[in-house]
Amino acid sequence: MIDAMGRALLFDIDGTLADTDFLHREAFHRVFAPRGHIVDEERFKRELQGFSNVSIGERFLPNESPERRVAILGEKEAIFRDLVVGQIVPLPGLMALLDRADSAGIPMVAVTNAPRLNAELLLSGLGITDRFKAIVIGDELPHGKPHPLPYQEGLRFAGASAAASIAFEDSRSGVQSAAAAGIPTIGMRTTLGHADLVAAGAVASASAYDDPTLLARLAAAMAW
Repeated sequence: MIDAMGRALLFDIDGTLADTDFLHREAFHRVFAPRGHIVDEERFKRELQGFSNVSIGERFLPNESPERRVAILGEKEAIFRDLVVGQIVPLPGLMALLDRADSAGIPMVAVTNAPRLNAELLLSGLGITDRFKAIVIGDELPHGKPHPLPYQEGLRFAGASAAASIAFEDSRSGVQSAAAAGIPTIGMRTTLGHADLVAAGAVASASAYDDPTLLARLAAAMAW
């Protein structure tokens, strides 16, 4: 059932709520470099950022069994969780935006391709777990991002319509997923630039949540 207003805010987590992508790149490099894959910044942006571990395993570990891929990528996630300790900092303006949405009664959902353990760690580290009606995990669905299903699920949890909602993403696959679900999407420029985000389907971009143009757009869209 769609909420009377039909509005919601949907957020990716890594690189969108907190700038953590550089730590993921380092974790991938540590695991993949001994296997012949050098993970520099450009390769991370192009082939790893925002993709599910299932698709990453298929691309980077084609000769390993599915079980072995899970184990190797589990090692990467453990490295990331070690690296991120003490480095979970919200993007500027995030907390004020969440406060505003709560005050206006706008439901919020987190939508990510990260494993649930990572997602819960980051939300807990930011102290905002209870702000979200649900955490949608791409790998727990038949399709992760860039397929629209994760964001369609997010809308379902929020009881919201796509056209009346806004999504926030920082990766190409994430923007593609939200846009394919019909949600106007703001690209956060933590890793990619404006041109890349718009090319993926974002309607606009911002460097942080205290951007005046972004705040004006949200006030109009959310009617607050």
